[in-house]
Amino acid sequence: MQFRQQALAKLQSPEELDLPVRLARPQGWLALGVTVVVMAAAAVWAVTGSVASTVAAPAVLTHGQGSYLLQSPVAGQVTAVLARQGERLPAHAPVLKVRTEKGDFAVRTVAAGRVTTLAAGIGQIIRTGTTVAAVEKVAHASDPLYATVYVPAENAAAIPAHASVDLTVTSVPTDRYGVLRGQVKAVDRTAQSPQSIAAYLGDSQLGEQFTRKGRPVAVLVELDRSSSTASGYRWSTAGGPPFRLDSMTLATGSVRLADQRPVDWLLP
Repeated sequence: MQFRQQALAKLQSPEELDLPVRLARPQGWLALGVTVVVMAAAAVWAVTGSVASTVAAPAVLTHGQGSYLLQSPVAGQVTAVLARQGERLPAHAPVLKVRTEKGDFAVRTVAAGRVTTLAAGIGQIIRTGTTVAAVEKVAHASDPLYATVYVPAENAAAIPAHASVDLTVTSVPTDRYGVLRGQVKAVDRTAQSPQSIAAYLGDSQLGEQFTRKGRPVAVLVELDRSSSTASGYRWSTAGGPPFRLDSMTLATGSVRLADQRPVDWLLP
């Protein structure tokens, strides 16, 4: 009976319609507002912002025209070596003397350049087509150096014109002298084979080394010049190394790719 009286009393009492209904606390509205602002800012950044990225690849310092492998057009025995490694020779200068069945024959340079490698010595028996030297095509000692970076083919399309390049030179301590600066001058869209790299650099081992992970694309980098450094080129430090750079020096190039919008990652 007691419970029935309480139920009847509750039915007879008026409803509390004049009391406000609290939907959320002020702290909740603040958190919601911050979340909306952050999401809006992220959406704007995804459309208008950009993200920079780089690709690292092996590189080598050379003169702009590259090198060539000098091969003997005859078979016989080497009787004299007429050139020295590092010597600059004009075109058609004798490099080796080979004794053949028809007499002595001089193997001569095809174009003017500097002998970077001598691959034949006195007394050696060589065949027709044997590589006897590598010659870098450089006419003057003051000719500038370039860097050739062998970038993976899938990254070639993302390299913009005049992209900045940082080169870590193997013979230069990075912690003391920093990195060498340069800009992309040209991108060869043709994938390089071991043979084409060897023909350009005059070194078959580098051709094999640079293609171990696939056929790369050659990116020619023009080094930034500087009259205030001993090397003649600009470095990330004030003075750079206290010596000049030689061609055929190995390096690692870090090439800056074209900036990408974050929204592009979400689009197919």
